[in-house]
Amino acid sequence: MAFGMGKGMLGSILSIIFMIGLILTILPPENIATFVGSQPLIIATVASAAFGTITLIPAFIAFPLVGTLVNAGVSVIPSVAFLTTLTMVGVVTFPLEKREFGLKFTAARNGLSFIFAIIIAMVMGVII
Repeated sequence: MAFGMGKGMLGSILSIIFMIGLILTILPPENIATFVGSQPLIIATVASAAFGTITLIPAFIAFPLVGTLVNAGVSVIPSVAFLTTLTMVGVVTFPLEKREFGLKFTAARNGLSFIFAIIIAMVMGVII
């Protein structure tokens, strides 16, 4: 039974992996750091959150990437917004999630996750 479910999702999973490679080719981390570091804080935070929503990177790669962004001069708030949306919001996985959980749940989860990601980034900016 589980094998059949996994087999049915194989095409979607392979599509997601392909999209990850494509997005990271189009938006290398160095370009993100250059763009975000030169923007006002509000614009940088929203732009970072937007980049995070369209990028899907495993957490063990995301944390060092954000460390690289901070070391490159990006403020903590946009960096946290990027990391939080990267792990909580999934535009790339939206079609698969919609098929498995439904449009209403998927849209609500992604929308609330985006809002909370911005709030978390602001709180972390105050704390750190």
